[in-house]
Amino acid sequence: MLRRSGLQALQALLELARHGEAWSSVSAIAAAQELPPPMLEQLLIQLRRAGLVQSRRGRQGGYRLSRAPAAIPVAEVLEAVGAPVRISADRNADQNEEPNSGQAPRAEAEVLSSMGRRLQNAIERELRQLTLQELLFDLESWQEYLNNAGGVMLG
Repeated sequence: MLRRSGLQALQALLELARHGEAWSSVSAIAAAQELPPPMLEQLLIQLRRAGLVQSRRGRQGGYRLSRAPAAIPVAEVLEAVGAPVRISADRNADQNEEPNSGQAPRAEAEVLSSMGRRLQNAIERELRQLTLQELLFDLESWQEYLNNAGGVMLG
């Protein structure tokens, strides 16, 4: 459902969010998130162009978030790297078939198409509301849970 580039962009931004205002190098982010540095660099360039991260050259340089994690919706991240979530309830799209040309649409096809649009709208709404801060909270909760061998999990 999510494209690899979208997931990797979110991983990179979560890593930056964990470091607050500190600058993080591409190599440090790549190592922490087990991402290939050349691909990560390309994603960070796209994220910088979208205004989601800042960059600074030099020995003390790197990348950091351009605004607070609570002000970064997941939808904006996915759009920045060309990985918006798309679903399809169109049978022809999955089967590479031509639609019935010249025939009136079947009621079932219209209902399924409408369902697909409703699901797409719901997903887009959720991704516009879900922020990087919420993902960071979930990440920290899971890390705490895993570090305590099954202790109490928050959220």
